[in-house]
Amino acid sequence: MSTDIDRKQGVDNETALLVGVQLPGGSPSEESLDELAGLAETAGAEVVARLTQRREMPDKTTYLGKGKLDSLCQLAKATDADVVIFDNELSPAQIRNLEQAVGLKVLDRTELILDIFSTRAQTRLARLAVELAQLEYALPRLKRMWTHLSRMKMGVGMRGPGEKQLETDRRLVEKRIVDLRRDLEKIHRRKEREVDGRSDHMTVSLVGYTNAGKSTLMNALTGAGVLVQDKLFATLDTRTRRWTLPGWGPVLLSDTVGFIRNLPHRLIASFKATLEESHQADLLLHVADASNPAVLDQIQAVYRVLEELEIEQKDTLLVLNKIDQVDDPHRLATLCDRYPSAVRISAVTGEGMDQLTRAVSDILSRNFADVDIELAIDNGRLLAYIAKNGEILSRTHVEDRTTLHCRMPRKVLGRIDTREAVIRERSPDVAPTLDQDESKEMPKETASDASLVESAAEDVA
Repeated sequence: MSTDIDRKQGVDNETALLVGVQLPGGSPSEESLDELAGLAETAGAEVVARLTQRREMPDKTTYLGKGKLDSLCQLAKATDADVVIFDNELSPAQIRNLEQAVGLKVLDRTELILDIFSTRAQTRLARLAVELAQLEYALPRLKRMWTHLSRMKMGVGMRGPGEKQLETDRRLVEKRIVDLRRDLEKIHRRKEREVDGRSDHMTVSLVGYTNAGKSTLMNALTGAGVLVQDKLFATLDTRTRRWTLPGWGPVLLSDTVGFIRNLPHRLIASFKATLEESHQADLLLHVADASNPAVLDQIQAVYRVLEELEIEQKDTLLVLNKIDQVDDPHRLATLCDRYPSAVRISAVTGEGMDQLTRAVSDILSRNFADVDIELAIDNGRLLAYIAKNGEILSRTHVEDRTTLHCRMPRKVLGRIDTREAVIRERSPDVAPTLDQDESKEMPKETASDASLVESAAEDVA
């Protein structure tokens, strides 16, 4: 069958037929197709039918068996579908053979996710990352995309323009990929410097499966006003806001792109700069949708992506969100038994938020030191730095020297110049106290000190 197929458009406003092939060790077909349906609807398509098959291994030419391929052709005609979307990753040859057999545009899971990302990208960083992933995906498929040029005729002894155009486009695509990688590497280095510039602050990063409620949680904790939609990959851009932990102090909270099962490797590589916040974070909050029947698979999928990003060794707190939507208390109890350290919350109703803030405070406190810092009493700059980044528990003064009893992040403590101050770490059995006489001797803050402290409290986002 020879059919002209326009592949330049996405699947927005098209009717889609979903196909899933379950291989040994893979996810159950129906659960996986439910997620694929969510992806298709996010991309703007209307799902009209589904087709599944179990196979020991995919067919090399069409992925499906011959009988199932005939069923697909009949189903496509009966539903008048515009596009066929496979839940599996197909080779260029398999897509070409399927399109010839069915007479419709065929997409695989990777191309569908790329289509969604292309419509969601707002910042320059996200757009460059998506374009790079799309071009790397399209490069081995250029020949199929240029078959329409074979109808053009040339004089005797001259090569067809289709082949010439293909070679020209391949060179252009390869050059564009090199340029994009260079631009993204520059952005990545700048992002590293930007994140490193916040190293005086404790940082917490939200990670998790797409549509688990990360943005809703960030809004609840910080009032950030981040876009919230009941869609997969509602946002691709990292946002950082100040989160004030009651009884503890301010930290920086970042929201990152959501993960998904079988997230294309090229996307992970492209979004390296976007995920820099998670690389540098002191704590990861792994947000999971407790109301989703496939939550266990989703949790494991996130851990696999974190491992691929080489940040799986960081302190991680599992947050079971949407407990107000759980219709099976037994499933929630099973989750808690399996992950006893997890915190149960509802970002919408506020249930469990106090437990979450206490848990985060406890984990971050492990990285603090109980110290005495002796410095010159007129060193306003260092006094402001300590007040900004730590908790001053008491002060004592002897002539022109002051000694501050503080709780300080260890990474901040290491930035104090030992030529300006003497640092002595207290033993754990010394309880922090504030003596009445000492409090009387506390000097009033100078105007310059106060302005420095006030400036330090501004939202860095």
